[in-house]
Amino acid sequence: MRVALKFAYDGKNFSGYARQPGQRTIEQALLDLLIDREILGDAKTSYFRTASRTDQGVSALGNVCAFDIVCSKEKIFRQLTTETSDIFIYGAQQVEPGFYPRHAKQREYRYYLRRNDLDVDALLSAAGLFIGEHNFQNFARVEPLKNPIRTINNIIIAEKKDFLILDFYAQTFLWNQIRRIVSALEKRGNGVLSNEQIRDALEHPDMKVDFQVAAPEPLILKDVIYDFSFEYVKDYKKNLQIFENRIVGLL
Repeated sequence: MRVALKFAYDGKNFSGYARQPGQRTIEQALLDLLIDREILGDAKTSYFRTASRTDQGVSALGNVCAFDIVCSKEKIFRQLTTETSDIFIYGAQQVEPGFYPRHAKQREYRYYLRRNDLDVDALLSAAGLFIGEHNFQNFARVEPLKNPIRTINNIIIAEKKDFLILDFYAQTFLWNQIRRIVSALEKRGNGVLSNEQIRDALEHPDMKVDFQVAAPEPLILKDVIYDFSFEYVKDYKKNLQIFENRIVGLL
């Protein structure tokens, strides 16, 4: 049987996501937790895979992993009802054999940008430039042979206390894409960039520009969406809110 789990973590307390020798990473801590609770034997034989490998410092409220198990889904829930200090596993669902969590329907990211003296209207007008299909060569760290064309379905911006909350919605994102977009938006809000400069960078990807990269700590993988629903532990929404508040409180 193959199972998908939904989990949250505070990325600031790890040396990145992927396993690295001698480093405390999210993936290794998650595997250690699952092995310790006798839910899986090892990553290789269980075909362990993750939806998104977030950058160092980035947190998550709804990342997803999947692996093959021999125990029941009920046993998983009995084993995963306790929140750990840095990783919180709160959802599970049986999935088809061979299910690969990277093939998601949609990903949702959230960035907490300090408002300071930003011109919010200018920032909002620039955010609209990124919605739709674009070549994001100038707004991502594009790996060799990687297609730089992506579609952002929506960007929703809200104000909360000292922050602007920027929510990004797309099926897939490129490496550093959101953080580079946020950096450009912040510069637009500060009056350093114009909409015309941002538009030119999108429409002329061959014209290399660098609007720099925003800090990773305020970025949160909010959710990963599929064509099925998860079953959740009791009070998971309340616990997720506490988790998010803790992450934001350290910014």
